[in-house]
Amino acid sequence: MEDFFKENGKLATALVGFEPRAGQQQMAEAVAETLAAGNERSDGRSSILLVEAETGIGKTLAYLVPALLSGQRVIISTATITLQDQILKKEIPLLSKILETEIPALCMKGRQNYLCHYRWFQHRSTPQTSFVSNSEEEKIEQWLNQTETGDRAELSWLPDRAQLWPKISAQSNQCLGGECPEFSLCFVNRLRKRAGSARLLIVNHHLFFSDLALRQAGFGEILPRYQSVIFDEAHHLESIATNFFGKHFSHYQFLDLLADVERQGKTDLSSTMLDAITSFGRGLKQRLEHFASMFPVQRGRYPLLPLLEKTDSWQENIESLGHGLEQLSEKCADLSVHGEVWNSFAERAGLLQQNLNHIAGIDQPGADYFIHWYERRERTVSLSATPVKIADELEKSLYGSVDSIIMTSATLTTGGDFKYVRERLGVDDSAKTLCLHSPFDYKGRTLLYVPETGFPETNAKEYSSMLCERMYSLLQISRGRALLLFTSFRAMDLVADYLHDKLPYPVLVQGTASRQALLETFREQTDSVLLAVASFWEGVDISGDSLSCVLIDKLPFEVPSDPVIQARMKAIENDGGKPFFSFQVPRAILSLRQGVGRLMRSTQDRGVIGVLDIRLYSKGYGRIFRSSLPPSPIVRSLEEVKKFFADEESKG
Repeated sequence: MEDFFKENGKLATALVGFEPRAGQQQMAEAVAETLAAGNERSDGRSSILLVEAETGIGKTLAYLVPALLSGQRVIISTATITLQDQILKKEIPLLSKILETEIPALCMKGRQNYLCHYRWFQHRSTPQTSFVSNSEEEKIEQWLNQTETGDRAELSWLPDRAQLWPKISAQSNQCLGGECPEFSLCFVNRLRKRAGSARLLIVNHHLFFSDLALRQAGFGEILPRYQSVIFDEAHHLESIATNFFGKHFSHYQFLDLLADVERQGKTDLSSTMLDAITSFGRGLKQRLEHFASMFPVQRGRYPLLPLLEKTDSWQENIESLGHGLEQLSEKCADLSVHGEVWNSFAERAGLLQQNLNHIAGIDQPGADYFIHWYERRERTVSLSATPVKIADELEKSLYGSVDSIIMTSATLTTGGDFKYVRERLGVDDSAKTLCLHSPFDYKGRTLLYVPETGFPETNAKEYSSMLCERMYSLLQISRGRALLLFTSFRAMDLVADYLHDKLPYPVLVQGTASRQALLETFREQTDSVLLAVASFWEGVDISGDSLSCVLIDKLPFEVPSDPVIQARMKAIENDGGKPFFSFQVPRAILSLRQGVGRLMRSTQDRGVIGVLDIRLYSKGYGRIFRSSLPPSPIVRSLEEVKKFFADEESKG
């Protein structure tokens, strides 16, 4: 590893301005040792390493280099497609240049990211009644003559929620497999063949756990066999893995299946047969609407059991809907003489029935390990059964199925301890840990501002108005150049309305344009102010003057009304634990650290982090939050913030 990462090493010769970082080399050596140890273990357990590598360590190269040199087939799994693309388009070409050889690396995304030729040809040959413009179809046609991957990411002009793409993408539940007439053209099949010869497979967590769940259920696999896996952005593992080890049934899935059946029927069936299947479909829609009417109209996620207990006709309606799905499956199977697609419809109906029975039955064997809940949206209802402890599922399906596992992120510890992530993911004491602090000069180049004693606490009536006024004061001092992060849309909208008429700087608000467009404008208009929630707490990577101030409204505690969060807190309580300190506080700390991490993205950055929540000092747990944050000097007056920016201006 030293040959790569030392002062005059291979990276230094290839990268202009390369600065050797002791933490980067230390991480690379730990990853190399873990990959080697996995080959040697005889106890059937994976060799596991947890690495917290804060911003500036250079963790991507620190795991890619040893992964390449290990000689193993390694999966690199990320939380975002953005990081996948960065690894493939930036890091891999760099290492290929250094090693003077082509690196057998391949990026694999979920099937829905690729065009399906069969569905495309179907779409083109069917009279369209949608709002899709011909120009979009013509652009797709031209692109198909050029693309080698069929990856939607190449279509930068296609909107995120384009109506066209879901109709032509390679959805797994609509795949005809080897029976597809366009099998030889299939982008997904081509990708899988290439994956068989790749040494590094770059995937996202959704695809990885989808594959793991399929293997566990005995339904085959998506990814080729691999020896080791490296999880980057590993702080997302619990929430993403949760989705794939549960069961789901949705109103929308059912309607989507009926629409596909009717559309295919227009191509394959006689008018008499088409009338019969569409008439049956209309009857099923009535049952489905009756089923949906059992759920309250309030939007949100709620436990299913209380609703079931007070709904007299629950079992009757579930049996009626399940029987309808069973009949639909049989009818579609009978129509398979007209094409393999009808067997695909039969399987989809059967899986929906199976999931409905599993979730709605409640009294399934092992139901204590699952929380059963429903989500009501404007026009749809979905049901889910989610494992309460994902650690149990990971133990059965992952730990021991591969030689080595590396989990890394800029935020894995709370208060300098890996205890929380170990417990949530079921990582035992045999796993090694490594904590690498950022090399950035937080003490000399940043401040952490917390309001003075007497500023209202977040539950006080006057907090909202004081929040608006204080953020306005801070933005006047920073001259804009700020990212404002909120824990709710309500708070974001409140502050946005307050600032619009007062600030002389452009005010950008999440939801008024695409994420990418907002970030590009924020980067280019140096004095602009960007207000956002949720996803903007992560993945915003803007260096320089455009981002000189990060303001956060309050400590990001989750509202414990979500049924999955409730069930997990109750399980901790039942085990004799204290869910607030062992679950809610660590989750909030990890989120806060992600938000705070938006400020310093390079050694030249400087600025102020403001957390407008005096619970950092007024509550005992505030000490744990403070000890988890970067070592920025803490100030509690606006005068000290003014002095910081005045000093910055004099140095600039």
